[in-house]
Amino acid sequence: MFQFLLNREVVSADLPHGTVLLDFIRRRRGLAGTKEGCREGDCGACMVLLGEPLENGLAYRPVNSCLVPLAEAEGRHVVTIEGLNRDALTPVQQAFVDEGAAQCGFCTPGFMLSLAGFLLSSPRWDGDAANEAIGGNLCRCTGYIAIRRALAKVCARLSNEIAAPAGSAERVRQLVAGGWLPDDFLSAAGIVNGLQCGGTQIALGHVPPVLVAGGTDLFVQRGDELESAPMDLLSRRAHLRGIRMENGVCVIGAATPLADLEDSEALRAVLPGLERHLRLVASRPIRNRATLAGNLVNASPIGDLAILLLALDARLTLGDEAGRRVVQLRDFFLGYKVIDRRPDELVLEIEFDPPPPDAVLGFEKVSRRTHLDIAAVNSAMLAVARDGRISTMRLSVGGVAPVPKFLQQTCAMLTGAEITPAVLRGALDAADDEIAPISDVRGSADYKRNLLRRLLVAHFQKLSPEAAEELLP
Repeated sequence: MFQFLLNREVVSADLPHGTVLLDFIRRRRGLAGTKEGCREGDCGACMVLLGEPLENGLAYRPVNSCLVPLAEAEGRHVVTIEGLNRDALTPVQQAFVDEGAAQCGFCTPGFMLSLAGFLLSSPRWDGDAANEAIGGNLCRCTGYIAIRRALAKVCARLSNEIAAPAGSAERVRQLVAGGWLPDDFLSAAGIVNGLQCGGTQIALGHVPPVLVAGGTDLFVQRGDELESAPMDLLSRRAHLRGIRMENGVCVIGAATPLADLEDSEALRAVLPGLERHLRLVASRPIRNRATLAGNLVNASPIGDLAILLLALDARLTLGDEAGRRVVQLRDFFLGYKVIDRRPDELVLEIEFDPPPPDAVLGFEKVSRRTHLDIAAVNSAMLAVARDGRISTMRLSVGGVAPVPKFLQQTCAMLTGAEITPAVLRGALDAADDEIAPISDVRGSADYKRNLLRRLLVAHFQKLSPEAAEELLP
């Protein structure tokens, strides 16, 4: 039995802790505004706000409730569309009505919840930020032009009315005073702080618990199996979260959500372009849950974060009762879905040395959709060139081998070499020898080989446009 605040009511749940939050909301509480769509975190119909206690209040994130175990709600504030509604329409809801941005209405609650998260946490009021906030919400009958008109109207009004910093108590007060949010948000933090909470591990007899971090892939693949399984909620372990610079090294807690990476000023300072790269990985609600170590331990051959971190020459700290050890990420992947991790070990931290200021960092990804899709082939490069010669070269590729692959031989050939068309052409051939793609639903093996060559050329263009120009057909 555990408690959480659901909209305006403290509720107690005595259900299997792996029950997904969506099912509790709809079937147990009868809150039908939260819809069941894809059940994979793709459509946004099941969107809710999840408010996590902080020292100065609650931090709200839109999340896909179809992928969140009910146990994650313990001691938190869960907001559905019923919890956003007031006696009158909010300014966001009115803008959608005025601009014809809702027709059948199936998707509209998801848009409203995502935009409530935008109201609470966005540092700026502009169309780009608002469009990013609704990423992961699909609408098949209204069309997005009307939605964008509504967002423009919302942002214009916000610019005139709301000036308090993102995430602050004053921001909440201003939003409530302006009718953007119901006044229940003013008392939510105090109610949540008064709830009795258990621990991170929810065990069942002597059965080993399932480790659950973000669960964004785990609950897609094994949702039914996990409903009654004991679990260890890694997201509740504060020491596994956070981003810090330590002795000139960037250290990231294993359970840090991907959204925290793009929001980190310290990380953006050492990795220019990181925010743009992360927006190719998944929608913001998925990034609000998905964790850095989860992406690595999943060991997908096309894991976007694994590819980026390989180019950064990242290292993993793993630990168990026997102690800690450090593993180079390039040595972590042993085979398809096989990793260098003992059964009792956890990934604790990921670290890398910040690139020098003159380094060129690139991430390229090709998928059927530009955003919110799995790559056919992806690749990352970190290179340093001085006086026309390559002093550092790190290339990683995904989708062309059983594991996220570091192109060791190609990098060795390029390191110390002069940047010429002949050298770069030789690198393309060397890379072709290092990979072993297979034909699958994302393309034939030959297609993937040709695609990787084009991605490598795109990297080389950032390094030397003149030399790379001769590689183009």
